[in-house]
Amino acid sequence: MEETGKKTAREILETYDGPKLRIMEVCGTHTHEIFRLGIRKILSDKIELISGPGCPVCVTPVGFIDEAIMLALDYHATVCTFGDLIRVPGTKKSLAAARSEGAKVQIVYSPIDAVEYAKKHPDEEVVFLAVGFETTTPASCLAVKKAMEAGLKNFSLLTANKTMPNAYQALKGSADAFLYPGHVNAITGTKLCEELSEQGINGVVTGFTAKEIMTALAVVVTKLQEGGNFFENCYPRVVTRDGSKAAQKMVEQYMEACDSEWRGLGVIPGSGLKLKEEYRDYDARIHFNLPPVHGKANPACRCGDVLQGKCKPSDCRIFGKGCTPLHPVGACMVSSEGACSAYYQYGGIENE
Repeated sequence: MEETGKKTAREILETYDGPKLRIMEVCGTHTHEIFRLGIRKILSDKIELISGPGCPVCVTPVGFIDEAIMLALDYHATVCTFGDLIRVPGTKKSLAAARSEGAKVQIVYSPIDAVEYAKKHPDEEVVFLAVGFETTTPASCLAVKKAMEAGLKNFSLLTANKTMPNAYQALKGSADAFLYPGHVNAITGTKLCEELSEQGINGVVTGFTAKEIMTALAVVVTKLQEGGNFFENCYPRVVTRDGSKAAQKMVEQYMEACDSEWRGLGVIPGSGLKLKEEYRDYDARIHFNLPPVHGKANPACRCGDVLQGKCKPSDCRIFGKGCTPLHPVGACMVSSEGACSAYYQYGGIENE
């Protein structure tokens, strides 16, 4: 609904004149849509929207890129990946640069595409770069299932799958409320968010249309004015309390929690997923006996600060200068969901 109480959502957002509010857009798609729809232009100057870690490519650490490059160049594996990841800089180069040096890097549109490639190329070792949150992880698990059914011995996953709950804990206090990602909650349900509200972590889950986003923001502003902890599901047509049981079951069967490094946030305990012991043959790190890899990000890049809401992309001294979509220094400028790419594409103009 577009109205909240007696005022419309737009009126609430335009006329708010209370204490300064910081609302974190956890999801990169929300960041892009809020810019594209011009929502920032109607907000009261007392409402600040900040970007969060909701872009899976953006939070993937440099060391993961280095691992993928090592597999491609040193182990001569064929690396299958989504398009955004190919241009993300590693410590010294990107996968795109490795491909120019002769590495086999294939862009695919789903993990199943990588399984099909492995079937057609039995003489190649095929590694799919499994990057993503709860939304895409089930598909990586399904790929392992399909590979097992086909009896493939030349397919494995290099995992960087992550889950959001512990990230919210790590970000507690960085914003007055979270704008939760609708597609993640469609899988996980809302029970977790309800539990977080009991711990003082407030937020609403919403969709991606102008009406849905504005309603959600108005609900946040109204609830913060009322005081107390809260969570509201502003995307009930898609998100339920229990989420997708089938997707949850798929992940529970094939993966287990592990500690995981997030760009900018460091290692968050229990925030990652790896294949269970019984599926170790499909774990690229075990299959290739990879050594530990510790990547080093470009010190000029402030992606880590952007992902924590500590600064805006335009605050970075290389934004739009040394770092552009054509020549990205950090992952946030590469990804189609990245905050830096949104600010660059839409001019970084707020409330003007």
